[in-house]
Amino acid sequence: VSTMNAKNSTEGEEEASGMRNETLGESGSLGEVKRGQVIRVAYVIAALDLTFLFMQMGIMPYLAKSLGLDSVGFGYLQTIFGVMQLVGGYIFGRFADRFGARAALILSCASGSVFFLLMSFSTSIPLLFLSRLPGVFMHGIPGAQKVITDVTTPSQRAGALGKLGLCFGVGIIAGSALGGALSTKVSIYAPTYVGLVGSLLNILIAVVWIPSQTKPKSDHGETEHGTSQSGSLFSIREILRLMKFPGVMEVFIVKVFAGLPIGLFMIMFSIISMDFFGLEAVESGYLMSYFGVLQMVVQGLVVGKLARHCTEMTLLRLSVFVFAGVGLGMALMRTVWHYCIIAVPLVFAFSMLATITDSILTKAVPSSDTGAMLGICASVQPLTRTVGPTIGGVLYKQFGVSSFGYLLLMVNLGLFVYLLKSKIPLGEMKS
Repeated sequence: VSTMNAKNSTEGEEEASGMRNETLGESGSLGEVKRGQVIRVAYVIAALDLTFLFMQMGIMPYLAKSLGLDSVGFGYLQTIFGVMQLVGGYIFGRFADRFGARAALILSCASGSVFFLLMSFSTSIPLLFLSRLPGVFMHGIPGAQKVITDVTTPSQRAGALGKLGLCFGVGIIAGSALGGALSTKVSIYAPTYVGLVGSLLNILIAVVWIPSQTKPKSDHGETEHGTSQSGSLFSIREILRLMKFPGVMEVFIVKVFAGLPIGLFMIMFSIISMDFFGLEAVESGYLMSYFGVLQMVVQGLVVGKLARHCTEMTLLRLSVFVFAGVGLGMALMRTVWHYCIIAVPLVFAFSMLATITDSILTKAVPSSDTGAMLGICASVQPLTRTVGPTIGGVLYKQFGVSSFGYLLLMVNLGLFVYLLKSKIPLGEMKS
């Protein structure tokens, strides 16, 4: 009798917990321990994915130069990769919504395997350009974000997404160091072999440790008003439908324009570091490692704590205001030491803006559309990389480094005033 009572009590608690989980948008089929394990696995996959990505980014200029590709051709190579990422971001998100986060992560890792395999065979310029094509489905971070979004409550989401910054820092530091060491001591193609093996390992990790379905069971087969009706993986109508949810368009505009000037600056940073700061390649690498450490500290320790004590609108306004201050600092900076000081609030504002806007936007749409929303968010950076070289080149050539600072200042002051005066409805869409 006592056993039966205990069983009934446990079942009642589980049923109540499941009801609470469905209300909060959690996956009712995952226990608390299991959810924590799944999130940690997503962090591991993201960290490895970024490490391999930064490894190839470090050797790419040297590989392109060894094949006889000039600076203009290298720009075209980067643009093609940006276009592939831009086109594939939303499609990848829709794929995640339809087939699950695990399938999306496997697709990303499989695309990475093909990417590194083609790079390892790139003994000519056409093959090097061909290796950029699998980048259309290489979206490890959005895949990890999708897993985290599915298994966390709305109140936990900003902190959990913020800790992905630790993965970004690990990727910058480990990827840059490993890529340089392997290419110098083994061969220029050694990092591509490691990336190939590592991407296959990520597939195995996803298959073993990520559940086949991380969404709440109530999400399956949703046909209510406001949920996805299109059978196509890419639909302009679906994008417009998501943008019509309360607050989505306003927050997305802030996300795009607040970070655009600094995105243009970062695209031109390799040239700025040589011409304006006078840095050598090794010193530039140290500066990137410094950024990686800042990213880890800010997103790992600061963003989550602030998210627990402040409203998301407050943090959004704070990130925009700090960006405006960073713009003023950039307009006045003259040495690399000035930039190292400015980098602290810069990384804070950039990390906070990315995390808070992703959190707001995924909560503003139905849980059946979080993958598509994350895909749209992930397309912002590739869009900047696509148009950035042209706009950034004109700004730097015509007006100098200070132009990036003044642009950042003016844009974010305007956005800050807009956020103060507007009443953006930050509703929370229930599944």
